[in-house]
Amino acid sequence: MKKNITFTKSLVPLIGLIAAAAGSIFIWDAGMSIPLIIGVILAAAIAITAGWEWNEVQKMMVDGVSRALPAVFILLTIGMIIGSWIASGTIPTMIYYGMMLINPAWFVPITALITGIVSITLGTSFTAIATVGLAFMGIGEVLGFSPALIAGAIVSGAYFGDKLSPLSDTTNVAAAMVETDLFSHVKHMLWDTIPAFLLSFVLFWLFGSFEVTAIGLETSLIDVFLSGLNDAFVIHPLLLLLPVITVFLMIKRVPALPTLMGVGFLGAIIAGLVQGSSVSSIVQFMTSGFVSETGVEAVDSLLNRGGLTSMLETVGILIIATAFGGILEGTGSFKVLTNRMLEKVRTTGTLIASTLLTTFIVALASGAQFLAVILPARTFVDKYKEMNIDTKNLSRTVESMGTVGINLIPWSVPAVFATGILGVSPWEYIPYAFFIYLVPLMNLLFGFTGWTITRKDYNHEKLQHERKISL
Repeated sequence: MKKNITFTKSLVPLIGLIAAAAGSIFIWDAGMSIPLIIGVILAAAIAITAGWEWNEVQKMMVDGVSRALPAVFILLTIGMIIGSWIASGTIPTMIYYGMMLINPAWFVPITALITGIVSITLGTSFTAIATVGLAFMGIGEVLGFSPALIAGAIVSGAYFGDKLSPLSDTTNVAAAMVETDLFSHVKHMLWDTIPAFLLSFVLFWLFGSFEVTAIGLETSLIDVFLSGLNDAFVIHPLLLLLPVITVFLMIKRVPALPTLMGVGFLGAIIAGLVQGSSVSSIVQFMTSGFVSETGVEAVDSLLNRGGLTSMLETVGILIIATAFGGILEGTGSFKVLTNRMLEKVRTTGTLIASTLLTTFIVALASGAQFLAVILPARTFVDKYKEMNIDTKNLSRTVESMGTVGINLIPWSVPAVFATGILGVSPWEYIPYAFFIYLVPLMNLLFGFTGWTITRKDYNHEKLQHERKISL
């Protein structure tokens, strides 16, 4: 017979995970895989002691992982794209023309803005980071900017776009989970997203201006870098058609995975036709990453990356994290934790604060965006209706922390992904990713002041629905 899991026992897997993560990150420098496995073991052990059979626990894990499978295939495909787009000369061309055209004084805020525009268009922060983000990273390092500042601008722009794009998976999921229509959800998010991004833009301009004044311009290094790219690749504006085609397909709502697969293989064809790469080398680049041998250290360190195998660590963390979340949801541990918070909710401010805290806890525990959006949305939707607060306030709040704020957690899948692509530790770039903590703070402010909080009489709506049924 199954027993109810107590509040104290529900906390054990989370505390164990956080303690193991602290040791792994600050002492052993061993990443997040083992701490997450420890969390899974503790969650499974508590479930079994409460009366669940191992087969039931295993099914919970499988159910959790199954929700992440689309993201797994997209991550692997992005690794493949990076390898083929570098080999095709597309990313080198983006870097080449970017270095020639961008004014250094405005480079940092423009990095955030353009990455954001691309992310809105594509509907995915991951692809924006892996394409234009990677290009801006290379340009910024050669210009002499701090890698942490550039990475912060890239991540801020990418999640500004991901949050507002109607093509984004998390944006669609958040709206669906709280039973509101997509465009009402997106429109309501403008209240927290636009002010947070404008403030971030100003901060990036200030920090960028300070660095330009401090470092000056290393024009000789820029010339060497451009020369290295020119010697190693055919650089031509027509190569920029590949990202344009990608944007076009996304706008036409072609599903993400076929689109990414298609442009990945198109990059491989271009690598053979334009750059003269052999089939053997192209397959190796798409599998294990591009190998740059220009002899220019700055060029080689930037372009030696990508490949399907480069995504395996991120995929592994995603799988373990979603298995962990599956156990917490399946056993009701998560509900036990949130019910304690819901008992204390009396005002709009405490409701928004509880939603943010719960979403952060799920993000902290699982590191997965989908879980951080889905679980709190499911948990709080009835409470918002009970208090006659429009559920689009809930979808906005869970997105602010589940889609964006999750990047504050160094072992989350988005943070691990950004580190793998940009080569900058989360501990370094998070202080400069202003947007990711301004958005949750905006929602906290709105909750306690009542600004932008819309209300809806769900009791009246329910009565109207019941009358229609009776007629």
